[in-house]
Order: sequence, then C-alpha cells, then structure tokens
Amino acid sequence: MSDAAGYRYAELHLHLGGAILPRVLWSYLQRERMEDPEGTFARESQGLVEEFGEYALFEKFLTRDCSSLAEYLEAHKRVEPLQTVESLPYYVYRLLRGAAVFENIAYIELRYNPFFRIPRDTPPNLVRARMEEVVSTVGAAARNAQRRFPIELTQILCMDSRLPNELNREIADLAADMPNEVCAVDLAGPNEPYEARRKDFVSAFEYAKGRGLKTTAHLYETPQGCIPEILPLVDRIGHGIQIALAHRSLLVAIAGRGQCLEVCPTTYLRTGTFKSYAELHPVFERCFDLGVDVAICTDNMAFHDVRLPREHELLLLNRALSFADMERCRQAAFRHAFRWNPAGEKAAT
Repeated sequence: MSDAAGYRYAELHLHLGGAILPRVLWSYLQRERMEDPEGTFARESQGLVEEFGEYALFEKFLTRDCSSLAEYLEAHKRVEPLQTVESLPYYVYRLLRGAAVFENIAYIELRYNPFFRIPRDTPPNLVRARMEEVVSTVGAAARNAQRRFPIELTQILCMDSRLPNELNREIADLAADMPNEVCAVDLAGPNEPYEARRKDFVSAFEYAKGRGLKTTAHLYETPQGCIPEILPLVDRIGHGIQIALAHRSLLVAIAGRGQCLEVCPTTYLRTGTFKSYAELHPVFERCFDLGVDVAICTDNMAFHDVRLPREHELLLLNRALSFADMERCRQAAFRHAFRWNPAGEKAAT
C-alpha cells in the first residue's frame, strides 16, 4: 500500500468562501476601514459592519447550524463581496500558512466562482477580464505562500445554478484558457434549480469536457440535487451521499467508471441533512462494498471550525469509519487529485 505524502492530507473540496476564518475576514475589514475609510472596500463593507456591529455576532452568523442547504449558502453571499482582488492575497496566504503549519495538508484544490468576486456593477464587456484578474491573483498569492510553506494549491472554478448559461460557459472557457492556474470546473449553488435546468447543466458539462477540462459537480447532496445525466460527465462527484443511500444502481455505475465521492461530513450536520457523524456509516459501507473511493473533505472548514484531520478523527470516534477505512480515504484523496505531483509525494515521505 502506497503511503501518499506520508501522513499528510489532500483537501479536494474546499470553497474559498468558507475557507477563510471569520477572524481573518473581520480583521482585514477593520484594518481597511481604519487605513482607508473612504476606499471602495470600506464603503462596500459598511452595511455588513452596521448589521453585525461586533465580531462575535459576525462569527455566530457564519458558523451557525442551518435547517437546509439554501440557508447554509446564505453565509457565502455575505463573505463573497469581501473577497476582492485587493484582499485575496491577504486571505490566501493565511489560508495556506495555516493549512501547512497546523493541519498537515500537502495539497489543496480551492474552488470558487470568480464572478462573485468582481464588482457587481462591472460592465459586461469587462467581466471576463475581471474574472481572469481574480484567478491570477489567487494563483500569485498561492505561489507567494509556497515559497515559505510545503503545500501545493490549484484552483477549481465553479459554475453556478443561479447564473445564466452564457456566463457558466464563460467560466468554463476561463478555466480552459488558464491551465497553469486552474485544474477543473465544478457546478455549485442551490439545488432547487437543478430539475428545471437539468438540460442546461448537462450541456455545460458536455461543453467543459469538449474543452478538455477535468470536472466535478455538486450532485446528490440533497434529494433536490439529482441529475443522473451529469454523472458520466464528471471525474469526481461533490458529495454524492444520496447516491450511496438511495440509488444503488447509480453507485454500481460509479464503481465501474472509477469515480470518487467527495464527502464533507460536518456539512451534513450543519445543513440538517444528518443528526450525527454516525449516520455516514452506511454511506462509507456501501461505497467500500462496491469499490467506490471516497475522499473526506471539509467543504467550508472556517465556517465549521473543523479542519481536515479533525474530520477524519470525528468519523473514527463516531464509528462511521474504522482506522483502516480512514486511511483508505486519506490515500484516495491523493489518487483522485486533479494535479497532485508524484514527485512532491516522494519528497514528503
């Protein structure tokens, strides 16, 4: 059995929106308001400061338990405007520093929608250029951090269930045109539009594959997020827990294609999908029985205050996994990573 990156970890499903600690977001916000009170960032964040008033209330909002995925996604709407081209170097550097020093992470695929990080009043003819600037900024910030810390980062760009087809295709084009920075595309956003727009999303993934992109998608996280036609078009499946719980024939097909599920345990407690980590036991059991790989991920580790090693530990403590199964998942994450460098694995062992 190969020992991928010693006993370090690969994080395959981490959203930029939920990756930055609330304290880091709030500190940057307060610093900019003091240093440049008339600046664009200070003006745009004024409403947020007035709404929450103090850090404790801001943190409580971002880390609260929710009753649904839709409610859970509201936190992203609040932090995305704070993740501007100007602030991203500050955030990304601290994210990678913490992941390398405190979490023993060797590799991260950081996903986000670049459209939600540009000014809302951006003219249509400048949207592509502004999104490209965001991607380049994240990449430059990661390289700066990598000069000091032993960690790899690549980006996944998210199409979104709320965006028009043309814009989702533009995001796929951006990913294909920036292969040094971007390793894949994803589909994220609320599950409610999935059924009405299933043809749109199937077409988006056919287009992405036609452009030579690796793909993953938020699928079968909830009963509303089910588009079976997309499953053959993705290399990995974001979440997919409903497949293991209720769609055995699809799970058999996934095994045949060698696909991997990106399972994010704490998310399902925060969205009200499960009541305890123990409820994930049948998901793992059914996947392993059919030979389906599972990568354990955090999804939004800053919102959860649960880092990747702790996600593994919580599954072990709640008997959702055995120690051998936990290690199986850890190694699967490296095998299914879109851009893990085997030379880096050798150097880390």
